[in-house]
Amino acid sequence: MRVLVTRPLEDSLRTAQALAERGHEAVIAPLFKINYLDGPEPPLEGVQAVLATSGNGVRGFARRTARRDIPLFAVGAQTAATARKEGFCYIRDAEGDAAALAALVRAELRREAGALLHAASTNASLALSEILAEAGFDIRTCVVYGIIDAAELPSAAADALRSNTLDAILIYSPRSARLLVDRVKRAGLACFCARMLACCISHDAADALGGVAFAEIRIAARPNKDSMLALLPEGKR
Repeated sequence: MRVLVTRPLEDSLRTAQALAERGHEAVIAPLFKINYLDGPEPPLEGVQAVLATSGNGVRGFARRTARRDIPLFAVGAQTAATARKEGFCYIRDAEGDAAALAALVRAELRREAGALLHAASTNASLALSEILAEAGFDIRTCVVYGIIDAAELPSAAADALRSNTLDAILIYSPRSARLLVDRVKRAGLACFCARMLACCISHDAADALGGVAFAEIRIAARPNKDSMLALLPEGKR
């Protein structure tokens, strides 16, 4: 299968390799890019753990400090893998979403043991902070990266859609789903999605595809790489 991958370039390249190992061909067309932000050392005094809701948060935090001894609580397997690659010593994987991460924190950490620092993006959801604040935790936000949207549908995606050679697309977040829908409509190519399988990481991501018809929409059993790739038919190797 030819699979459209619209993640930031670094993530898309890793996804393309995983697809190739399963007998699929990736068409890489990033819909946004990551801008890591310079800044002072994160405010770690009195912090008992760092919270990361994406691999980009881990990478952005790691660029700002040499500290790797503070426990890092990751939202899922990919974020945890990034933390291991960056050299963090103690990593906990929530294996889910922001709600799962909050539940893990509440189960394993004590409010009186110190603050929590969320390594976040400029447009981070407030859901995690709100849940933990309501539970009595002191949560701080350190913005370590921003997201820059593509002004239009990348040419690689547009050309593949026009030629009717795409079989599937991987959707990794509600935000990327909304961006895809908007850029495909602007390009006048929404009709070409009707033959494609949309593989979504969550129900929220699937819901954000509203307004564009796909041949089928599938939702991963768990929000991780293996579950996403399992949505695709077996490829030729």
